[in-house]
Amino acid sequence: MSVLDGVNSPKDIKKMNTDQLNELCSDIRKLLISTVSHTGGHLASNLGVVELTVALHKVFNSPTDQIVFDVGHQCYTHKILTGRKDKFSTLRTENGISGFTRPDESEHDIFSSGHSSTSISAAVGLARAKRIKGEKGKVIAVIGDGALTGGLAYEALNNSGNDNSNMIVILNDNNMSISKNVGSMAKVFTTFRTSPRYVTFKSKIQRGLARIPKIGAQISRTFTLVNAKIRKMVYHETFFEDMGFRYYGPIDGHDIEALIDVLNVAKVHNHSVLIHINTVKGRGYNPAEKNPTQFHGIGKFDVNTGEPISSGENFSSTFGKAMCNFAKNDGRICCVTAAMAEGTGLNEFSRLYPERFFDVGIAEQHAVTFSSGLARNGMIPVFAVYSTFLQRSYDQLVHDVSMQGLKVVFGIDRAGFVGEDGESHQGIYDTSFLNSVIGLTVFAPSYFDELQAMFYEGIYKTDGAVAVRYPRGKERFRPNNYEYKHEAYSVFGNITAKTVLITYGRLFSECYQAMEQLNDVCVFKLNKIKPIDDSIYSLMMKAEKIFFVEESIKSGSVGEIFGCGLSEHGVSAKFFHIAINDEFVKQASVESQMKKYKLDCNSIIEEVKNAQK
Repeated sequence: MSVLDGVNSPKDIKKMNTDQLNELCSDIRKLLISTVSHTGGHLASNLGVVELTVALHKVFNSPTDQIVFDVGHQCYTHKILTGRKDKFSTLRTENGISGFTRPDESEHDIFSSGHSSTSISAAVGLARAKRIKGEKGKVIAVIGDGALTGGLAYEALNNSGNDNSNMIVILNDNNMSISKNVGSMAKVFTTFRTSPRYVTFKSKIQRGLARIPKIGAQISRTFTLVNAKIRKMVYHETFFEDMGFRYYGPIDGHDIEALIDVLNVAKVHNHSVLIHINTVKGRGYNPAEKNPTQFHGIGKFDVNTGEPISSGENFSSTFGKAMCNFAKNDGRICCVTAAMAEGTGLNEFSRLYPERFFDVGIAEQHAVTFSSGLARNGMIPVFAVYSTFLQRSYDQLVHDVSMQGLKVVFGIDRAGFVGEDGESHQGIYDTSFLNSVIGLTVFAPSYFDELQAMFYEGIYKTDGAVAVRYPRGKERFRPNNYEYKHEAYSVFGNITAKTVLITYGRLFSECYQAMEQLNDVCVFKLNKIKPIDDSIYSLMMKAEKIFFVEESIKSGSVGEIFGCGLSEHGVSAKFFHIAINDEFVKQASVESQMKKYKLDCNSIIEEVKNAQK
């Protein structure tokens, strides 16, 4: 029987000694590696925070003490310790537990966090609400150094440091983003400051000084001032001390005893505290330690070798190759990413053209305006970004790209359903907000060769800003002899058919296959979804039923714009819009999501047949 077998809630670890806690951490790592190898997920980051999470639940009392993870994908150990161990095999599966924190899943999940840099802002609000209501408990924000590259984190720090609230910020530094530690002297000093004897001694001294008649208060203030001066001298005037936080660190993030000591010290503070810990991403699993980027978010893999079970060409890798080809022949081509070089297929570009490759960190807003600056001075920037993250930079799209008439190109990866990452990562919103960006042209390829051709067309044949949006993964069914002819739209089947299917992107495969099994149906494939070519409406005049099928939220979508166009052009056909209503799409396989929202071939056939009755 392992130590983990006896743990069903945080209460079960309160009386464990150090040896038992270390054994528990070992058991948790085995469970993490085994489970993620079957479900996919964020492995390296979770392996790095096992000891920290165990120490947090040893010292604090969740949910009275509220723990906010940033980004929420590093919460796997937290889930295991808070009553979800027996469900952990369902991680990231349909009707299973989420790969992120979810308040509707457990009272211990305080704040849902799928995008980064939000924890400190949330923690400030949580702590101040506790203070107003007179509630007990600390609020702890656990933020990785990668998330600290996001500007929102600094806005929150600026708003919180000098606030005497029950807030603790834990900076998990795994050497992925921030600079070297402040030095060996700081380590020694931190060990001394976090020892229980020192804390008790210091507290007694301060209380004793305060009791001295007349001069006690002044001496106590002087003592505090001198203490602060010494801290600044040792820590070289750390940024966090200057922001008003009481700083402790660096701490070995894999030393349970050291973590428990510093957390106990932070627990008794009535001042904002920042604890700086050092961890190793992928700790305890050699392939993940050697390649933490690959194991940041990974699909199913072989536990023995660390090799992914499925691989091969996909839209992201095709994009990366296309950019390398363009850059080889055009010195103006630059690629920008927001901490997603591997995910967006730009690793090879970064190796071949390092002077024209820019990873700006988790800072999508900066990435867009930075790209605008490149464009203003004659470069052709291509910003590769997941659809779900592009929405963070809408203001910059409007003001710094569109309003200025600049040539910035957006490679929008993971457009449409993304599967097991769930609500926070679905790429179903970009068409709606892109439709409101004036002067932007948007292409939607269905196949790899189309992607390359559309980027060429967007870069060299289209005025103004351009976006090319493409799905996660591989190509779907392709009709025989299909060829992209650089048209705004393509028509398949009998153009005079009474029933018309209109779609774009990967759903063309589903609609085409549906057409082959239906009578008197044709398919219009939109290659350019913004602006829609007006000539398409004249071809709809004799249609009786028009179905617009898309992987997008309905409100503001391409289908909604198209429906308005039909009315404006006097098309009298009955219009059906198959898309996603006002709801968040939960985790499941892409195939399951397509079936649920009636976007797969069989569902489309059923919808058309029902309408034709």
